[in-house]
Amino acid sequence: MAQVPQRFFDALAVRTWCGLSLRALGRAREEIDAINVYPVADGDTGTNLYLTVESAVAAVEAVFAAHEVDGGTRDASEDRDTSEARDTADGPSLADAVGAMAHGALIGARGNSGTILAQLLRGMAQVLTERGDSAHTEGPGLRLALRHAATSARQAVAHPVEGTVLTVASAAADAADGAEGDCAEVARAAYEGARAALVATPGQLPVLERAGVVDAGGHGLVTGRAALVETFTGRAPGPVAVPHARVEPGRAGPGEERATGECAEEGGDGGPAFEVIYLLEAEDAAVARLRRRLDALGDSLVVVGGDGLWNVHVHVDDAGAAVEAGVEAGRPYRIRITHFGHDDAHTTGAERPPRERAQRAVVAVVPGEGLAALYTEAGATTLLARPGEPPASGELVQAVRRAHAREVVLLPNDADLRHTAAAAAEQARTEGVRVALIPTRSAVQGIAALAVHEPERRFDEDVVAMTSAAGATRHAEVTVAERQSWTTAGICQAGDVLGLIDGDVAVIGADVSEVAATVLDRMLSAGGELVTLVLGDEAPQAVADRLEARVREAYLAVDTVVYRGGRQGALLLVGVE
Repeated sequence: MAQVPQRFFDALAVRTWCGLSLRALGRAREEIDAINVYPVADGDTGTNLYLTVESAVAAVEAVFAAHEVDGGTRDASEDRDTSEARDTADGPSLADAVGAMAHGALIGARGNSGTILAQLLRGMAQVLTERGDSAHTEGPGLRLALRHAATSARQAVAHPVEGTVLTVASAAADAADGAEGDCAEVARAAYEGARAALVATPGQLPVLERAGVVDAGGHGLVTGRAALVETFTGRAPGPVAVPHARVEPGRAGPGEERATGECAEEGGDGGPAFEVIYLLEAEDAAVARLRRRLDALGDSLVVVGGDGLWNVHVHVDDAGAAVEAGVEAGRPYRIRITHFGHDDAHTTGAERPPRERAQRAVVAVVPGEGLAALYTEAGATTLLARPGEPPASGELVQAVRRAHAREVVLLPNDADLRHTAAAAAEQARTEGVRVALIPTRSAVQGIAALAVHEPERRFDEDVVAMTSAAGATRHAEVTVAERQSWTTAGICQAGDVLGLIDGDVAVIGADVSEVAATVLDRMLSAGGELVTLVLGDEAPQAVADRLEARVREAYLAVDTVVYRGGRQGALLLVGVE
């Protein structure tokens, strides 16, 4: 289907650009991952850029959805008035859309490249939101936005290095500055400038020249600029002809030494052991102090954001110190710590042979650290889902790749992740992995499926057995209502204890133990042989003790097993097989 060109840079153009960028990065992700040698050759730049843009897209779509609820938006195929922009009453304003785009990228930024991209988008948004309620901008406004994006991204990096995405972004802005005409002309100039700069990156950064590749982050930026051209012209530019000597994740390129970061001097042996990323609520003065402290602790320091919300990225040997620095500055959350292991980009000297793929693996989404440990002990590759932070499809694909197997059984363990997991499974299949998705709706169903998993039997037989075990497990949870609401069991008030059976509210009460006992009785009234209880970190042990005693006294043939789930959201998860 041909893309309808956008005449102005307005909210609809922002939506179109974000969607086109996401699709383009999805196609280019593997290629970009393969040439990722700087700042570390960990083979994830394309994936990190994709996940960052995916978060931006979700935020923009949420803004449009809110306006559609309030009265609808104009269809993308409608004719546009050539003399004036559309009325903002038809949908979100330009400021709404670019603000959502920048915020989504900020909270979803992954890795060094994703964090810099978030600041590029924020820089654009800062210029475009200054226009107030203006419905659109034209060529001159787009030029200013691209220039401020490049400048603000460079300022966010502690020690900028040429031959990186920063160079490519600056070249795009330089070329756009010289363009006359509408948004389409500015976008074309920016793309051509970025493409030329990308091809030149190996001559600016020796680590790229030795590996025979261009900068991966820069390649991702060119991909985004190409999507901008398509937004305004309806046609994507042709593919970029650049050197692509494939570099496997965890392996150095030909003659490559380990580089110490987008914001560090090139060269050196070894490197920091951890990548630390977190969101931070803090004042500007505190962030300035944080930058100085983290700069002394490690390298690849990028701090982006503003207005009280920041995204912090750094490579360090002491991950605890990096997090503590964030605590001193404000409130860090969504903390991600990745260890650069022995087989990663920091390895120097003799190369290790590529790791052989396992025949089969189980990949599971789990809601708490305790469950993650349980699943890992049982041999599964886990993806931790924090309460209120469901993983994106790209994160599930990454987990499948981490499993490094020819066959993968995917357990989403959440009914709301069904479509996300299906999309991830489809993507993994295009990469040659045989994936079976078992639609588990709760972590207790996943436990039941994992209990009967046998890697030695035929794949189809294993999937059937696991699916049958999950389907035979009824699931429930006990949680606390956050607000007044209508439920299938009546009206609940904020603070009420809710008992959900198979996803529906069945019990409303005031006492956790009482509600849990009622839920368990209702579930066992239909029979059962094994009760699985998973306690959240806020649930007292007395709840499990009472339920175990009740089962022993009233259901003599039923066994009970209790696990600690950690920060899983619900006070209690219950499974009955």
